[in-house]
Amino acid sequence: MDDTAPSDTEVSAEVGALVAAQQELLLRSDADSEQIAARLRQVHAELTTLRMHYQFGIDEVQTKVNILRQEFEQIHEYSPIEHVRSRLKSTESLIEKAVRTGGEMSIPAIRARVMDIAGIRITCSFVSDVYWIADMLSRHQDLEVLAVKDYIAAPKPNGYRSLHLIVQVPVYLSEHTELVPVELQLRTIAMDFWASTEHKLSYKYRKNLPARLQAELDDAARVATDLDQRMESLRAEIRPRPAGAPTTDGFPS
Repeated sequence: MDDTAPSDTEVSAEVGALVAAQQELLLRSDADSEQIAARLRQVHAELTTLRMHYQFGIDEVQTKVNILRQEFEQIHEYSPIEHVRSRLKSTESLIEKAVRTGGEMSIPAIRARVMDIAGIRITCSFVSDVYWIADMLSRHQDLEVLAVKDYIAAPKPNGYRSLHLIVQVPVYLSEHTELVPVELQLRTIAMDFWASTEHKLSYKYRKNLPARLQAELDDAARVATDLDQRMESLRAEIRPRPAGAPTTDGFPS
């Protein structure tokens, strides 16, 4: 975590200040009510359009993932994909992230620096399957990999492990094509269980975890890593690693 990043309290205060400033403008006696109404409609339309485009991006990428999943389930004897979930940032979360990252608060500027507005999480049984699925998706001609963060090879200090990819997908609209970035999080069942528990505890304690809980999470992270390593040794009994698939040393191989 970046020690220079603003805290949740500071972010909430800054968001509150932005809202208060807008309210003050609305309450000014010399304010043009028609101009205010037009601006509010414009902001609403811009945010609605933004979230719509990112939802379309999720739909496009999720279709590709679902096709792979159904192919494995119906044709092959083994499927590397266990679960798939998607999420689109709420307007409130988007504004908070935009404030946290700093910079201009226009829609184009927010789009340029907030890369996880749309997200898809893919859960696999084995670590090698995480890299295998990432490799398959990266070879799609209409998916461009913009960034890779391998928190499996190099876990975060708190024990978080996952493979993150930012992929850009074209969304074909009626009058133009929109290039939409989508964050892919690929992890094992053990990684997902740990991350879900850590997130719930961090939310409950507002990221100020008691020392005893932090120690429990640290130990659980080690146990999850050990479990993944032990399960990986059994994977060959279920299905040998396919020829040409990436190793678990990192992505791409």
